[in-house]
Formats: sequence, structure tokens, C-alpha cells
Amino acid sequence: MAKKMNADMIGINLVDSFSEFKEFKSIDRATMIRVLEDVFKSMLRKKYGADAQFDIIINTETGDIEMYHNRLIVEDGEVEDPNLQISITDAHKLEPDYEVGEDAVEQVFLDDFGRRSILNARQALMNRILELEKDEVFRKYNDKVGEIISGEVYQIWKKELMILDDDGNELVLPRNEMIPSDFFKKGDTLRAVVLRVEMDKSLPRIVLSRTAPEFLERLFELEVPEILDGLITIKKIVRQPGERAKVAVESYDDRIDPVGACVGVKGSRIHGIVRELRNENIDVINYTTNNSLLIQRSLSPAKISSIKLDEVNKRAEVYLESDQVSLAIGKGGFNIRLAGKLAGYEIDVYRVTTGEDEGDVELDEFSDEIEQWMIDDLKAIGCDTAKDVLRTSNEDLVKRTSLEEETIVEIKKILQSEFE
Repeated sequence: MAKKMNADMIGINLVDSFSEFKEFKSIDRATMIRVLEDVFKSMLRKKYGADAQFDIIINTETGDIEMYHNRLIVEDGEVEDPNLQISITDAHKLEPDYEVGEDAVEQVFLDDFGRRSILNARQALMNRILELEKDEVFRKYNDKVGEIISGEVYQIWKKELMILDDDGNELVLPRNEMIPSDFFKKGDTLRAVVLRVEMDKSLPRIVLSRTAPEFLERLFELEVPEILDGLITIKKIVRQPGERAKVAVESYDDRIDPVGACVGVKGSRIHGIVRELRNENIDVINYTTNNSLLIQRSLSPAKISSIKLDEVNKRAEVYLESDQVSLAIGKGGFNIRLAGKLAGYEIDVYRVTTGEDEGDVELDEFSDEIEQWMIDDLKAIGCDTAKDVLRTSNEDLVKRTSLEEETIVEIKKILQSEFE
């Protein structure tokens, strides 16, 4: 009796383990039945042979499982394989109305198999469950590539963060896919785009990103209904995560201003995106197939005097007044680099010489008095000459370079002395 109860308890655990998985992982009914049938058929074949015939009935609501062994009824003494045949005398013990040539149906119980067989079946079931779970997670997130998801920071490591979604699935956000100024602690909720799904040692690895252009594109779709409705199209996005981004948009409805719709009244729509991206400076540009005009718009806020395009080599010569050069280049050169990526051209900036530029001196000429790294820092923001630096306010230079104000004052004294 104790043996029977023990086997029954193991059987109950076997069914319960699957029922619990069904409840939390939302495996569909057909798949659930197929897995259970496969596991129990395998257990039956090991005991009765591969040719034996069985019917398995599964109640997916209660978890009850019934198994029936089907054998051909033969005359007494003619049984060759007891797994396939049953004598008429033994068949009458099951059902007195049976006749030779019919199939006798005998119910099989879990306690007929023994503890070891049931434990093996339970392990096989759990292995199949794990495989289904991995396949389901892979399929689910493979369909979500390019979409925004929210998750909770569960673990923080040196090279990546582990994120848990609402179903408890583990996702990863690598450090190189985070905005440089991102800072998260355990328990924080973050948003990111699903970058890719890959298999790592037979386990699905879901990689997230906050630096991909798709993340910015999805944020615009959330904030700007006209984009989601198809009235405005995002043609291209280029980013320097955490610093600057340029978004080219187009509307097929002349009544809609695509730039104005994306920015919103007093910046109401774009402010939320900027905050999500850690104050990334976002330029929304009206797209055009006119390459010269697209480059001009891309270099905003700088005002271009003239432009020459080399369509063969995809290079653009842009000519600007002296006070516009630094604006075109931007802090760290981000503005001109992103403008080039957006338009698909390598952009070379040239200064238009005016009367006030006569007698100007290149900064490199002061290498004996000013350290080279300081000169390079100033040239990086478009200040190539002494007058460029002198025309730029101290406040602007401090903001756009790594130089301190005291250093800038000393540099300007050196440069001013050249003209006195």
C-alpha cells in the first residue's frame, strides 16, 4: 500500500509540474497535450515495447491522465507476445463480452511503472518544458526586435546589466549599448529597444540597446501620433548617443509641418524624448532630395554662404563666414560629423575671407607659446585662427572646450599681442 501511495504521489508531482508551467508560461493547449503524450508514450514503450498500442487521454483542466493498453484477443495458448496479444480467458476478466479478434482495452496506472520510471518521465517532462520555454522566449523576442520594452534592473555587472521583463525573462543591456551618462541601480525601471536575439550555449540571449537609432525612432513614434499614423515619415536618424542626434522627417500632406509636429508646441513633444536620452541635443530636419539643401539644413544652426558638391566622391565643400565655422563644426565636431552621415557626404568646411580677416594668423603659428593640445582643442570647435578665438566669448569657449577660463584669458592675451 505504501508503495502504491508513493508512486501515486510521484505521478501527481509529474502532472502538477506541467500544470504549474502551463499556468505561468501560457503554453497553448495543443502543445501541452502533445508534450504529455510524447512523455507518457515513451514511458509506455520502454515497459511494453515499441509495437504496443496505447490510448492516452489527458484532461487539461484537471491535469488527470488516463492510459489504456490495447491488445488483440486470441484463443488460449496462442499468445505469442503478451504486450500485443491477450488470451480470451484473460480478456474476459476485463470484460465478459469480449470475443476473439477484438481489441481488449486495459487501463494502465502510474504505480504499475515503479518509482524509477516515473522519476525518469518527470525529468523528461521538465526537459521538454525547458526547451519549450527557451523556444517561446526566443520566438517572442525575435518578433520584438526593433521594439521598445520596459524592464526592471535586477543585476549590475561590470560589462552589462541584467533586466527582468514582466514575465521574469532575463534580458541584457551591455555597457556599450548604454548612453554614456546612463546610471541605473537595482530596482530601477528602464526602457530600451530590442537590438538582437541570439543563442548562447543553447539559451536565448536578448540584447537591448539605448544607443541604437531605432530607440530614438520608437520614442518619436510614442510621442508623435502623426508618425504612428503614417502622416509623417522618419527618413533617417543619426546619433552620437548622449550628445547629439539628427532626425530627417517628411510629410506627404502639405498641411502638416513635420518638424513642428515632431517638436510640439513649445517643445512639448520633444522634451520627453530629450529627457529619456539624458539631454541629448536633437535636431529635427525637414527632409529633401535636394542634397545641397539637405546639407545646409543638416549643418544648422550654422548659416552657409555657398556649397559645392562632388557627386562622384560624395564630398561637399561648404563655405561659411568666420563666425559660423564653429557653429557648423559643433562641440567635439559632432554637428559636422552627424550632418555628413545624414546627407551621405564627407563635408569639408572653408572659411570665407572678409576684410576683418586680413592679417589673421593661424593658431599653429603660436605653438611656441601655447601648448599643442590647447591649440587642437580650439581647432576642434572651428577656431583655426587667432581672430576666431578672439571673436568667441570666454563663456562659449569654456562651454565648448575642455579649457578653463583662466587658461582662455591667458591664451587671448598671447593672441591679442600679435595685433598690437
